[in-house]
Amino acid sequence: MFIHAALNEIHLKIVYYGPGLSGKTANLEYVYRHIDPSLKGDMISLTSREDRTIFFDFLQLEVGHIDGKKPKFNLYTVPGQIHYDLTRKIVLSGVDSIIFVADSQKARMEDNINTLLDLEKHLIQDGKTLEEFPWILQYNKRDLPDCETLDTLNHRLNFYNIPFFEAAATQGKGVFNTLKASIKEVVAHAHARLGETRRMRA
Repeated sequence: MFIHAALNEIHLKIVYYGPGLSGKTANLEYVYRHIDPSLKGDMISLTSREDRTIFFDFLQLEVGHIDGKKPKFNLYTVPGQIHYDLTRKIVLSGVDSIIFVADSQKARMEDNINTLLDLEKHLIQDGKTLEEFPWILQYNKRDLPDCETLDTLNHRLNFYNIPFFEAAATQGKGVFNTLKASIKEVVAHAHARLGETRRMRA
């Protein structure tokens, strides 16, 4: 969370996290194409040989003001491959909420689990845990054959019983439902943090 006093804005960072090719980029690109152009910044893409980190920001006027300030959301993806560990750590710096994009295909379950454990490792290094941090699960690629059941996905990945959404990101299905849930959580978390700060100063 960053407060830009000159512009009367509060910046909140949401990171799409998940294994390689799970649909993180597809989510962000769909969101970018369907946001009012007057409310969004340019999409930036940092490309490596195997994966991309992309990000952009947008004002979300429907949320209303947070502590009298306009909310601006910065959306990021992280590279899915494990060997981009340092890049993941950098992108997660200052994160306010996470959308974990899991690949629903049965063959990708171990990749989902390993990436979720990797996320927990980075959060712990930053003094956070998945048990307390605001995050959302998206079960992507539900349109493909050989998908795990929701019961299995929840049993293996949703151990804190957090909100989850089915999606087919390349078609836009579930993309905005997931993002809206994340925004709702991060705004509530921001209100709580600002309220705690005011109490400490009183």
